[in-house]
Amino acid sequence: MNFIKKHLSETVAIAEQIDYDKIEKLVENIAGIREKNGRLFFLGVGGSAGNCAHAVNDFRKLCQIECYAPTDNVSELTARANDEGWHTIFSNWLATSNLSANDGIMIFSVGGGDREKNISPNIVEAIDFSKTVGAKIFSIVGRTKGYAFKHSDIAVHVPIVNVESITPHSEAFQAVVWHAMVSHPKLKKVDTKWESTK
Repeated sequence: MNFIKKHLSETVAIAEQIDYDKIEKLVENIAGIREKNGRLFFLGVGGSAGNCAHAVNDFRKLCQIECYAPTDNVSELTARANDEGWHTIFSNWLATSNLSANDGIMIFSVGGGDREKNISPNIVEAIDFSKTVGAKIFSIVGRTKGYAFKHSDIAVHVPIVNVESITPHSEAFQAVVWHAMVSHPKLKKVDTKWESTK
């Protein structure tokens, strides 16, 4: 089997194994946040940060939910990293945004952070801060041993079908899952352009 065929066959296997019920629970919880006029904050680094920007667009435009991603403001992000440290770039941003119990954070991450190993400490700190104000914590991750999976209210795990491809599959399925969510009738309020064009 050539590489592309193998990679895409793994994608099919993941789609068949992923926990559909947890994704439905995510939809219901985010609909609840919208009903309370709450906000949703997307947190991720690297490729996941790029996914956060895209997801913010979709949830705002299609689902009419107030959403933000701190990584979209490179000036503030780098100022905080430079002056306060990398580990608090998200938690201090959320504090300035007055994160509350009406809000939620959505973490996109391959590993989900690890305090002891100092991996993605910014995600760990954001989770801890969110808990202090009672905000909902959601995540889509590729590892069940990480901090996000263990400390989220709802964590969707991208099944591991090939240990050599955890990162690309995890980041790809962040997009698969959020696109399923913004297309869900419980969340979607605005038609996408091409589907509404006759």
